[in-house]
Amino acid sequence: MQPVDAYDVEVKPDGLIYLPEIKYRRILNKAFGPGGWGLAPRTSVQVDSKIVSREYALVCGGRLFSIARGEQEYFDPAGISTATEAAKSNALMRCCKDLGVASELWDPRFIREFKAKHAIEYSPVYPSYLTLDPRKKLWRRKDSPKLTYPYKEV
Repeated sequence: MQPVDAYDVEVKPDGLIYLPEIKYRRILNKAFGPGGWGLAPRTSVQVDSKIVSREYALVCGGRLFSIARGEQEYFDPAGISTATEAAKSNALMRCCKDLGVASELWDPRFIREFKAKHAIEYSPVYPSYLTLDPRKKLWRRKDSPKLTYPYKEV
């Protein structure tokens, strides 16, 4: 239930803020001790045309705390195993939401205030070989370096 440390919050290029998966693991280790919690698969891996998903249960101190389905897109069948690991991370984040871990990240007021203080929206210049919308704006943390190749930040 501790407030999230703004230093730990990251910003995706689309403006979505998030806490990296390792931060959730560290919070759980601090609260329950290493080995005092676990993510138990409840279903087999479901592979659809472009999405991998699996349901997991978060168990802490021998008690069931939360159940969530993690999902991840994949673009090539060779990437299914990596997508399966990403789905597990997604399920962990969703289960932690039930514990109140980093719950601010779903609070619209916190999101607006965080982005105003710690993020910047900018217009990138795309190389001519990329067929992207030139009006699309991107986001980054103010303390992160500017975009590099193949984009140019203006």
